[in-house]
Amino acid sequence: MSTLAPLRLLREPSNASEGNQSNATVGAGGGWCQGLDIPNELFLALGLVSLVENLLVVAAILKNRNLHSPTYYFICCLAVSDMLVSISNLAEMLFMLLLEHGVLVMRPSIVRHMDSVIDMLICSSVVSSLSFLGVIAVDRYITIFYALRYHSIMTLQRAVVTMASVWLASIVSSTVLITYYRSNTILLCLISFFLFMLVLMLVLYIHMFTLARHHLHSISSQQKPPTAHRGGSLKGAVTLTILLGVFFICWGPFFLHLILIVTCPTNPFCTCFFSYFNLFLILIICNSVIDPLIYAFRSQELRRTLREVVTCSW
Repeated sequence: MSTLAPLRLLREPSNASEGNQSNATVGAGGGWCQGLDIPNELFLALGLVSLVENLLVVAAILKNRNLHSPTYYFICCLAVSDMLVSISNLAEMLFMLLLEHGVLVMRPSIVRHMDSVIDMLICSSVVSSLSFLGVIAVDRYITIFYALRYHSIMTLQRAVVTMASVWLASIVSSTVLITYYRSNTILLCLISFFLFMLVLMLVLYIHMFTLARHHLHSISSQQKPPTAHRGGSLKGAVTLTILLGVFFICWGPFFLHLILIVTCPTNPFCTCFFSYFNLFLILIICNSVIDPLIYAFRSQELRRTLREVVTCSW
């Protein structure tokens, strides 16, 4: 079964029997509600590509001292969150293949323990990715609206405390989710967190672009060239908006899946949607593949450093 461990636990609602699921699926749409059979090789390939890409991003940020700022540290943490998706996917695939071919022989209790560890990795990735996207949005907001006070507001110490708090909260929340994953209350909390972060980022970005547009009009009327600071801030806001859009497209179907589990677990059309679970998993892994490409193409400094890392120009 080619699925990520914790998401597999949420493949179907617990209060819908197997018979109801199959009957509803047939009634909902016949052939096209049979879902997709995605080979393990695709999961492995995407996982490897994502792992390599995000490792390069982390290496580039650590290598270039010009990138040693709170903004790029937050982006580095986002890359680590994406790596957790890849690592958990690869670990599960290898673990399952070794068990299926008899290379590994373990007691059921050890297998369950390993599965729980992988569960925590991917759930921590979900929460930390959302959190760091929100943190980066707030960081960009401060850069634009409090430019002169940015370095006094977003100090390195505060950035470190923020990163540590996000990772701690991600670990705690993932542990709770894995323990009570069948509870609708826990699913509602996860869905609410997703919607809250989405609304927060949308509000911040709309405000930022409104200000940027106002400044561009002012500059045009005065026939002055835009300052490097404003241009860089606007470019950073555009980059992070693209990241937000990609995240919403890739993770949105999975969160819709959770919403349907809570609201209509036995509805024929909902069960038809559940059958495409593997496609949602592919989209999730694609998110961790696309993010590093956005970093590289949108940041000239990071693009140059990535080229140096790839060519070993240390």
